[in-house]
Amino acid sequence: MSTNAASEPVRYADGAVVRIRTGSPAHHFRTPAYIQGHTGTVAALCGVYPNPESLAHGGDGLPRQPLYRIELRQTDLWPDYAGNPADTLQVDVYQHWLESA
Repeated sequence: MSTNAASEPVRYADGAVVRIRTGSPAHHFRTPAYIQGHTGTVAALCGVYPNPESLAHGGDGLPRQPLYRIELRQTDLWPDYAGNPADTLQVDVYQHWLESA
């Protein structure tokens, strides 16, 4: 996927193992607390979009951020999960919340 100067470059390919960073900024953020600090796998690149955390405060959304669909194991998120151990959850996460694991 091509990006322009106002976009962050795409860093992760499908199948990459990533960790969702931990943070609780005082302003609007779109990364659920229950996935923060957990490791998952990039299932897909959804596209490159204006940063919603900037837009929520009247900003221009730049630089645009790649948005990924991250797959996490339910048993990693909830140790008492009673379903199938192979069950997963997919969550869309912007790149600035991800780091290589």
